[in-house]
Amino acid sequence: MKTKLLTSLLPLALVFTMVSCSPESNEGSHVDVTVVEDYNYDNAELRLADIINQHRTSKGLNPLTLINHVSYVSHEHNEYMIANQVVNHDHFYERSQNIRAAVGAVKVNENIAYNFPTPENALAAWLGSDGHRANIEGDFTHFGISVSEDSVTGKKYYTNIFVKVN
Repeated sequence: MKTKLLTSLLPLALVFTMVSCSPESNEGSHVDVTVVEDYNYDNAELRLADIINQHRTSKGLNPLTLINHVSYVSHEHNEYMIANQVVNHDHFYERSQNIRAAVGAVKVNENIAYNFPTPENALAAWLGSDGHRANIEGDFTHFGISVSEDSVTGKKYYTNIFVKVN
């Protein structure tokens, strides 16, 4: 009986885990934010933005426009992952609420990657994953990108946040 109950609950638990990087809209909430207007993109970030848009247009999708605030929030998450030596979507709900308030987003999703030497390698890995590819090819209008290197290990962290603004 216990085994059957656990077996039936396992898929449900997996579903809740898989949607953690794409929260549902929370219409009634209000978050005060300071909008970051300046973000200095490095070559890797610009390359990643370019190849994501190349992929989208090859599929007949609209190219996405970078939003500096969203890239800044992406960078903050990379810094969190580096400082804590983790690769995860911790605090995604807070990031998504910040972005919703700052830029009027109605939809926010996130891809992260770790230890890929080039933007091309990170994109190839994302495209090889159904969930990550769905974000890249999803119904979005804007995005933010950060590529950060751990100064101790030399490993790269990637955070790509997709946004739909009406």
